[in-house]
Amino acid sequence: MDKKEWEEKFIHPAIRRFPERKESFSTSSGIELDRLHTPKKVDEEYQSQLGFPGDYPYTRGVQPTMYRGRFWTMRQYAGFSTAKESNERYKFLLDQGQTGLSVAFDLPTQIGYDSDDPMALGEVGKVGVSIPTLDDMGILLDGIPLDKVSISMTINAPASILLAMVIAIGKRQGVDPKQLRGTIQNDILKEYIARGTYIFPPRPSMRLITDVFEYCAREVPRWNTISISGYHIREAGSTAAQEIAFTLANGIAYVQAAIDAGLDIDIFAKQLSFFFNAHNNFLEEIAKYRAARRLWAKIMRHRFGAKDPKSWRLRFHTQTAGSTLTAQQPENNVVRVAIQALAAVMGGTQSLHTNGRDEAIALPTEEAAQIALRTQQIIAHESGVADTIDPLAGSYVIEHLTDELEKAAEAYIQTIDEMGGALPAIEQGYIQEEIHEAAYTYQRDLEAEKEIVVGVNKFEVDEENSIDKLQLDPTIEASQRERLKALRERRDNGKVAELRGHLETAASSDENLMPLFITCLENDVTLGEICHTLRNVWGEYRPSL
Repeated sequence: MDKKEWEEKFIHPAIRRFPERKESFSTSSGIELDRLHTPKKVDEEYQSQLGFPGDYPYTRGVQPTMYRGRFWTMRQYAGFSTAKESNERYKFLLDQGQTGLSVAFDLPTQIGYDSDDPMALGEVGKVGVSIPTLDDMGILLDGIPLDKVSISMTINAPASILLAMVIAIGKRQGVDPKQLRGTIQNDILKEYIARGTYIFPPRPSMRLITDVFEYCAREVPRWNTISISGYHIREAGSTAAQEIAFTLANGIAYVQAAIDAGLDIDIFAKQLSFFFNAHNNFLEEIAKYRAARRLWAKIMRHRFGAKDPKSWRLRFHTQTAGSTLTAQQPENNVVRVAIQALAAVMGGTQSLHTNGRDEAIALPTEEAAQIALRTQQIIAHESGVADTIDPLAGSYVIEHLTDELEKAAEAYIQTIDEMGGALPAIEQGYIQEEIHEAAYTYQRDLEAEKEIVVGVNKFEVDEENSIDKLQLDPTIEASQRERLKALRERRDNGKVAELRGHLETAASSDENLMPLFITCLENDVTLGEICHTLRNVWGEYRPSL
């Protein structure tokens, strides 16, 4: 296929659906920018390694027109305190031009405890919003049109239950589930590797994931059922190559689990998405996204035999790297975030969150969140990098890095395959050990000043940190306890007990649990009660030391 054929096959249909932002794109000097710049001769090697945007192997992007048609979704990961306060932050961000919501949950919600559980003591509303009930989710999404705004939720172990809440609130708003758009992270394997917010053992956890795949393929087709996450793997200390490899290895495990559950790959694979980190090494990060896209396309097409080209596409959200932010000279973080965000855009992300300058110190203030969002908007509207597709393609160093990262990731995946796949590799501690070794090597280099972090091990200054911190209301936990007490008094507790009994029976069978989760929530069964019922059947995960 040459460039003209590509335009006829891919560009013309794409423009009919999403017209480009301008009739023509040019620089300030009046130099016109083509939609796509290619070598004068598109040969066989170019086709196999780079291809055209929107076509296999997707090295140059998953959409034919990329950002000339529309910008990436601009999200700000936010959530703190109560549902009401988080709702106010979301409305502020939407007013400032954000185009999608990204919800952070508090630790009790992430590991399936209600706010009045003894295990939640001291953690309610601290690192995210507290959502133990359907009413809380209703407050969180009050005034947010769920048929127009996409909702991304960073939640894993109880992801299916939080998705059930969104579906139930959508029904209250009169929104058909088929119109809901968004993403649940729902990536439990990386919790065992790098993050630790797991509840159940791996195998029942995988069952919950395939239940979501099956249910959403039928009932919520526009929802991304999983965001297979390299972000936390990188935050734990991995290299860029390890981030690709371990993320895609987890993706392979999810795809295989779904196939083993009898699902059609060309149905559920279209709803898979990924989540990557944007780190400081600008050129390597751009190459990382390109290598990951190409490698995943090969895996889906050749390893799993998917037939639909949409099943081959790696679509991903990016977040700038929290682990690179410093409490020292926090204003420097604005620069770090801008560089990382630019790498994500030049690497072809579909969605982006930019961290606040103060996140090494506390939850971001409104001012910090606004600067972070403005960073994305300046890149989109002022930098010019969105006016042509894959602008660094053909750069000797970018193509070299793309090829080398792909090779390194493939070697890791082969090792994991030889161990029986991602789950056995996790159970044997292989992936965790590789990340720990990479993190140790980096820390050793930092202490020896082989690696420099400005303001930390070089260019330090005497400073008194005067940055404003977000202050949380210390009465949040008490108020959430009171809300739960009132709910338990007014609901039909006989119905709650009956539904929990049904849930226990269903969890012991192979019944899809999603419809029952929705029914439970609509009858005021709480998140903690649902998770405790499942704990009674499946037990809890305890890592071996």
